[in-house]
Amino acid sequence: MRVMGIVGRSGSGKTTLIERLLPLLRAQGVSVSTMKHTHHGVDLDRPGKDSFRHRTAGAHEVMLVSDQRWVLMHEDTAPHDGPRDILPLLARLAPVDLVLVEGFHASTPAALEVWRPETGKPALFADQPTILAVATPPGATLPPRICAPAPPEQIDLNDEPSIAAFILAHARSL
Repeated sequence: MRVMGIVGRSGSGKTTLIERLLPLLRAQGVSVSTMKHTHHGVDLDRPGKDSFRHRTAGAHEVMLVSDQRWVLMHEDTAPHDGPRDILPLLARLAPVDLVLVEGFHASTPAALEVWRPETGKPALFADQPTILAVATPPGATLPPRICAPAPPEQIDLNDEPSIAAFILAHARSL
């Protein structure tokens, strides 16, 4: 399975870019899954729902199933003292040609950063060698890179076909 991270600071447009890339990749016959990291303690479960009752009663996993989709909730009680290892999570996905991983910038083997200088937030690529390219608005000037002698490739954030081609050419197998 090939994997490419889409990383960037909050509000940079990672989700919007993935949303625009998915139809392009699918039109090329590429099967794609996504994995999204959240820092917000998101929980699909709600007090009073049967699944919540199952989980709080001690179920290790709870699967919700409808006619259109299913979702598996896994209760992870193990402490994490650093970035989560994405390999066991990727292993849970059905086989596809490509997995786009949003976030997880410290544990993705190859990534494209979405960076908008107008946000005033620093770029991640400066000290992360796994970031191979930066998608920025046209005319943006990249700050210097500390971790590697060569700057990452710069791609116009509005040129989704070029971004898709870059991802397909540089996604790494796990």
